[in-house]
Amino acid sequence: MSLVLGIDTGGTYTDGVVVDLEKRRILNKAKALTTREDLSIGICSCIDNLKLEGFREISAVSLSTTLATNAIVEGRGCEVGLLMLGHEPIGELPVKNFAVLPGGHDIKGQEREELDMEKTRRAIIDLKGKVDAVAISGYLSVRNPEHELAVMKMVHELLDLPVVCAHQLTTSLGFKERTVTAVLNAKLIPIIDELFASVKKVLQEKHIDAPIMVVKGDGCMMSEAMAREKPIETILSGPASSIIGGTFLTDIPDAMVFDMGGTTTDIAVLKDGIPFINQEGASVGGWLTRVQAAQIYTYGLGGDSYIWLDKERRIQVGPRRVWPLSVVACQFPQLADELDVNFDKGYNLMFAQATDCFMFLKQPLHSEQFSDKEEEVIELLQESPHSLYYLTQSLKTDPNLLDLRHLVNSGVIATISVTPSDILHVKGAYTEWNREAAVRGVDILAYRMGVGRDEFVELAMEKIINELCYTCLQSLVSYEGRDVWLKDEPTVMYMIGKALSPAAGRKFDCSYKLNMPIIGIGAPIAAWLPKVAEKLHTELIIPRHAEVANAVGAAAGKIMETVKVLIKPAEKDGAYLMHAPWERRYFEDLQEAVAYALDDAKKHASMAALKAGAKEFELVVNHEDVYARGSLEDSDEVYIESRIEIAAVGRPEWAKEEKKEKFFVDLSGC
Repeated sequence: MSLVLGIDTGGTYTDGVVVDLEKRRILNKAKALTTREDLSIGICSCIDNLKLEGFREISAVSLSTTLATNAIVEGRGCEVGLLMLGHEPIGELPVKNFAVLPGGHDIKGQEREELDMEKTRRAIIDLKGKVDAVAISGYLSVRNPEHELAVMKMVHELLDLPVVCAHQLTTSLGFKERTVTAVLNAKLIPIIDELFASVKKVLQEKHIDAPIMVVKGDGCMMSEAMAREKPIETILSGPASSIIGGTFLTDIPDAMVFDMGGTTTDIAVLKDGIPFINQEGASVGGWLTRVQAAQIYTYGLGGDSYIWLDKERRIQVGPRRVWPLSVVACQFPQLADELDVNFDKGYNLMFAQATDCFMFLKQPLHSEQFSDKEEEVIELLQESPHSLYYLTQSLKTDPNLLDLRHLVNSGVIATISVTPSDILHVKGAYTEWNREAAVRGVDILAYRMGVGRDEFVELAMEKIINELCYTCLQSLVSYEGRDVWLKDEPTVMYMIGKALSPAAGRKFDCSYKLNMPIIGIGAPIAAWLPKVAEKLHTELIIPRHAEVANAVGAAAGKIMETVKVLIKPAEKDGAYLMHAPWERRYFEDLQEAVAYALDDAKKHASMAALKAGAKEFELVVNHEDVYARGSLEDSDEVYIESRIEIAAVGRPEWAKEEKKEKFFVDLSGC
């Protein structure tokens, strides 16, 4: 029996399953709260709840996680120093410590400007003590990585910090997107390291000796070693696992997979059982990356989304994730008592809501600096969580002078407030945690809004359901290739509002119909999706084990590593340039260049597959020569380029399948 332990560490819950892959059976499942202050606690609780003693030895542990996605959405991660070679920043970047240095290449891979080694050295030394990792992005480094490699060597010599080069993460053009990808990858390193440390600690305690695999954003898997180097590949890991899990549990080829978690709602559209792979790169938290992933539409809306009132006292939901009052007050019931005393109804808060409470998570990183007031807050919260009102009274300060966003964004403390989960507690639809705290939080918002508790709950539920309907419509518009953000179109939103919230006395209403079923995945879906499906006039399918589908998907994945090489004409007539992620090379003959590129790419794809954890795999070869006519009158074709892509596809080393010989599938010219 080939048993796989699948674990999904989400922003709110850690899910676990034991899967018999040979018989496609879920043998056991469990959930536990994700403990952000120490992930090993939640993972250990989940594994304890699985009661593994009754099973034979686990052959592998497979992880999926929304940690990377959530960190990007919420702006968390370590401090990164960015070194840009040969080009100024293009637009906004997710980093504050950066330097622009001489260097970079042109489209042919030729040096545009020499590296200034002394200036580079000073820039690197200037980062010491300010950052926890370094990202390097050279202009057109995908055509020639030599400058990035030289600077990386210097960083290793001067700083004892992780270093990330943009060319190692993507072969796609786009300086800004490659730079963003490198920075985010560096920011995520400690988050993924912490996940692995937590998992391995628990596995050791449980005497589970098995290799660890991780699901990537395209639904394929990679080894622990590769995930530590390229944590950016794990963005959308959780949603990708939900797609695999949804297809594994339903076998429905054409559907919308709707995964509602604690922090985000993630949507994918399946055609023939397969999601579209976004070749341009995944977009998460407003940042376009060059990470190839399943086309998943992510929205900051989940069971733990922040419910707040805007300046006009209208209900808003998300995109921030906070801890539900009901969950935290279950462990710290005094929090509910603190909410009894609060700010006056007319008191305007600039940086927070009257319902906000805060709790300590973990000590700050050595490079982070906080004000005296922030240090006092940390000290107070180490005792227990407290409300914003309690903190302002204890510190004898005005709440509008106590901006705690820096502490929250740094992951040192967490916000606790009213969420959709609390709304369900007040409604009585879900009573797992402390209902009294949820009631008091809702009463505060209802009082400030000028309505009663029941009316507020109904208004909040309508808002949440309509927002979920909107995510479905926006996802399908995007899937159809339309670059339209519905919320930016007042006329469109007017019509959508009429469709989602019909009212008596109107002269006309609208309606929308989804021409595919919705497969609901995630713990909160039973409470929210039936009404969504009703408003969108479609079928809702909630498969058995839907609440742990991400963990099921983690256990059922495969490995695919892709290598891309480009050959183009060189400056000299009759010569050719091969651009590969590992080298740039001249050739006098095109056939020689293609033969060399194919052979070398196969070797690198094989090495990547082995590093990713595959034992047996096949190589899929795609080779395309591109020609074009010089003019309409000219019948001769001009050589443009050769595109070579090698994909190594296989099962992880632990998969017990019949032995197969490795073979090549050559799709040349297809």
